[in-house]
Amino acid sequence: MKKGIEIFSLKGKTALLTGATGHLGSSMAHALAEAGAHVIVNSRSQEACVSLVKKLKQTGHSAEALSFDITDKSQIEKNLLRFGKSPLHILINNAASTTLGNIQKASAESYRETYEVIIVAAHNLLQASLPGLRKAVKETGDASVINIASMYGMVSPDPRIYSSGKDANPPFYGAAKAALLQWTRYAACEFGGEGIRVNAISPGPFPANDAQKNKGFIKKLSGKNPMGRIGYPDEIKGPALFLASTASSYVNGANLVVDGGWTSW
Repeated sequence: MKKGIEIFSLKGKTALLTGATGHLGSSMAHALAEAGAHVIVNSRSQEACVSLVKKLKQTGHSAEALSFDITDKSQIEKNLLRFGKSPLHILINNAASTTLGNIQKASAESYRETYEVIIVAAHNLLQASLPGLRKAVKETGDASVINIASMYGMVSPDPRIYSSGKDANPPFYGAAKAALLQWTRYAACEFGGEGIRVNAISPGPFPANDAQKNKGFIKKLSGKNPMGRIGYPDEIKGPALFLASTASSYVNGANLVVDGGWTSW
């Protein structure tokens, strides 16, 4: 039996992370690698994938680039074929659409595109990963799927903190993240009996670097949070590592909210 911090070790495990080169994705990639996992870095950009893998390897960690479009089912199946023969211990569905806007300005197509990236891709990735996840359970007794949702899958953004409707966190994003939370529960119930745990993380205000340049916006965003500040990328590391590791071996169907208390009031 593992003791102390050993329960957080991912040594010898393989993790596939989508949206790995983004604001929170890169921090999670580092957390997984630092815990001993072999990290498969995915995004649409091969250049971004290779750059992140280079950084991970420079610090002595194990990683590889696997660039493909997660909205293309055939590409998912082609790239995940390898897991019919080898185990996949961790799958993190982190990719998301970054378009802004409000209901008045949003198009129906924006809803469809966002749903494809957040829900349909997660579904297809889990389906294609099942052989590898099942092999992981046979090998170590545990496999973990983590879906990155959002506080805006739980509550609505306050329009008053945005300079205009076109700069707002969009309704199609929140709607898709809410659907992802419910899909997480369905998957947890379907696969929990096999030892494949499915959980979600709902980050709160973690504005991207570009947004942080807008000091007025950051001040308003921070003012709405009980902790009085925004979240920083490294603060997603611990929650991701917890759910990826056997430290959370009896956690299934949960939504771990990492928002500084935003959704508490």
